[in-house]
Amino acid sequence: MCPSHPWFHHPERRLLSGFLGLLWAILAGGCATTATPPEPPAAPVAVAPESAPEFVPVVRYGRYTLVELAPSAAQQDLMLQVVDVAVADTLHASVGDALRYVLLRSGYQLCGGPESDALQGLPLPVAHYRLGPLLLRDALLTLTGPAWDLHVDDSARQVCFTRAAAATPPSAPSVPDGPPTDDAVQTFPLVEAQP
Repeated sequence: MCPSHPWFHHPERRLLSGFLGLLWAILAGGCATTATPPEPPAAPVAVAPESAPEFVPVVRYGRYTLVELAPSAAQQDLMLQVVDVAVADTLHASVGDALRYVLLRSGYQLCGGPESDALQGLPLPVAHYRLGPLLLRDALLTLTGPAWDLHVDDSARQVCFTRAAAATPPSAPSVPDGPPTDDAVQTFPLVEAQP
C-alpha cells in the first residue's frame, strides 16, 4: 500500500483542502456558464441597389499619374477659383484698386455706376493689403465688407456691388425735439473717487 502524504492525514487540513477544491469547482463552473442575452428579432434590412459605376475618362500623364479628363469646380464656376492677393503697398490705395487687382486675371471686370464708384473711392484698410489664399467670392466680400451686396453677371462676366438694404445711410441725423424723456439715454460725467 502506498503511503499518503502527511498533509492529508491531519483532519483540519483535510477540511481545508476539501473547501479549496469546492471553491475551485464553483469558480471554474461560474466562468463557464455565462448566460447569453436573447437576440432581438431580425428586422428586414433594406439594401440600396448598387448603381452602375460612373465612367470617368482618364489619361496617363507620366509614368505613375492618371489625370481625370473633366473640368474642376473652379473652372466651371469662376467664383470658386482660389486667389492669393498682395496689393502694392502705397499710401493711397483704394478699395477700387484692390478689387481691380483681385479681378485682374479672374475673367471678371467691375461694373460702373454711382454706387460702385462710391465703394471704389473708399480707402483700403491695411488689413486688406494681403488676402488669401481665399475663394474669389470670399475675397471680394472681404474687401467690400458687410455694407455691400455682391451681384455677379455671368453672361457679361461683370461683378457689381450695391448697398445692403440695412446699410443705407439716413438722410438726416435724427435730433430729438424738446426736453429729454424718461426713456432717453442719459450720460453722466466720470468723477474720480478720493482715497
